[in-house]
Amino acid sequence: MIPIRDTIRAQNFPVVNVLLILLNVVVFLFEVSLRPGALDRLIFTYGLVPDHFWTTKGVAEWLPIFTSMFLHGGWLHLIFNMLALYIFGDNVEDRLGHGRYLVFYLLGGTLAALAHLLAYRSSDVPTIGASGAIAAVLGAYLVLYPRAKVLTLIPIFIIFPIIEVPAIVFLGFWFLSQLITGVSALSTNTFQGGGVAWWAHVGGFVSGALLVWVFAPRRPRRTYLDEYRPW
Repeated sequence: MIPIRDTIRAQNFPVVNVLLILLNVVVFLFEVSLRPGALDRLIFTYGLVPDHFWTTKGVAEWLPIFTSMFLHGGWLHLIFNMLALYIFGDNVEDRLGHGRYLVFYLLGGTLAALAHLLAYRSSDVPTIGASGAIAAVLGAYLVLYPRAKVLTLIPIFIIFPIIEVPAIVFLGFWFLSQLITGVSALSTNTFQGGGVAWWAHVGGFVSGALLVWVFAPRRPRRTYLDEYRPW
């Protein structure tokens, strides 16, 4: 399922979300400008390598937790991550406020990285991508807008229907797929099935769903008509 947009209209311009998307794009363009050897050094230096993290002492080993969030392994990796951040991030920022959203995003990404580090302590494979932080955004979105709908493209052979899927179904299915695959990967002693850090996704989603209760300011309950304004 490929999300296209949601049914919630943000009331304020998502400054932080747009800047995060732009920063990810700029960093990726820098990546593709590098020679293969230089790119490999960049990935191994600023990507998150669990074995390096647990065996090397020092503050410098914490830096890749943050820098790895802004590196991507290819155009599709970048595009799908930024699409999800564009669709769901503006509403979470709208609810949390700009400053809180930035802290929430970075903290969610950090907790997602820690989940990955705990799941694969001895791995020497660098992990990169914003998907852990974005998973935290998805978890927060589900808590804040459980009755929203997501306009979704569902490829079926050569047919590509577009339907509205309840957010709780779309995000719930996504989370369960990450959890089931993550458990399967652990049971078979494999690191990342298909190059995906499943436990970073699971950890990020759960962290976001919990952290949003702390970061979201209280406000009067919105009515059904307030929450569902058509585009």
